[in-house]
Amino acid sequence: MRDFKKYDIWKLSHQLVLEIYQLTKSFPKEEIYGIVSQIRRASISIPNNISEGCGRDSDAEFNRFLTIALGSATEVEYLLLLSKDLDFISKNTFEKLNNSINLIKRKTYTLKQKLK
Repeated sequence: MRDFKKYDIWKLSHQLVLEIYQLTKSFPKEEIYGIVSQIRRASISIPNNISEGCGRDSDAEFNRFLTIALGSATEVEYLLLLSKDLDFISKNTFEKLNNSINLIKRKTYTLKQKLK
């Protein structure tokens, strides 16, 4: 069994979740069940799937959970873009978080390749 807390992608994605929660506190109240809920769930899904994959028995199973985490990361990427376009976040905030999500995606993809 792997220790998920030792993986850089888990650490980076956990930090992203904390940032997303802080950021979405300032979103319009009418978005609490819309974008706020969706981006929070999608961001949580990234470290959650990495953690769950670490508890599985094989590299193939771990790889499958990393694929799910990648899908969630791409969802967060879109929701950040939407938030910027709706003027819920600034361009600078978008760029910082977009860089973070793309780093997570690259590192996850690299790990997936090593597991093959």
